[in-house]
Amino acid sequence: MRLTPLFACALLLFSLAATQVVLATEPTKECTLPAGLHEEIAKKYSHAKLLGLSDLDEHDKNLFQKEHLGQCPGLVKLDFYGNGKPTWALVLTIGERLNRKAQLVVARRIAAGWELRLIETTDGTPVVWRQGPGKYQDVYGGKTVLAAHPVVVFCGYESWAILYAWTGSGIDKVWLSD
Repeated sequence: MRLTPLFACALLLFSLAATQVVLATEPTKECTLPAGLHEEIAKKYSHAKLLGLSDLDEHDKNLFQKEHLGQCPGLVKLDFYGNGKPTWALVLTIGERLNRKAQLVVARRIAAGWELRLIETTDGTPVVWRQGPGKYQDVYGGKTVLAAHPVVVFCGYESWAILYAWTGSGIDKVWLSD
């Protein structure tokens, strides 16, 4: 059987569209918490849930996937404290889309279990990602952070973005956009 060019083109477009639908609906493994962390979050933040792609509106989902394909908008693993041990920055949400509150929490495993540190609370549905060590200047030009380790970026798309860095004795922040 010989395919006409028009039929072959239509078949190719259908295949690509079907692949995109499958990829868009597959749950991401990147939103999986390490062992024991889910239970600790449930104890301390009983009404909160981890932010996932399905919690984002279409616009924010497209922006996040464009810049961070395959990653979870509410969970990122990094060496935040610079001690070679993993830390997880997570966005926990409470409430529905219009009345949603979000909390940025940093979690690290310690001998007794998990240490959870609340860094920021805000309205809406912000996302989180990591960036490398470096020099970061705030949007106003008045403050600079020299980060020796990977940093956490907490971002409310098209509104604001804040960078958090461990200084060795505490957490410092700069506004990347406002």
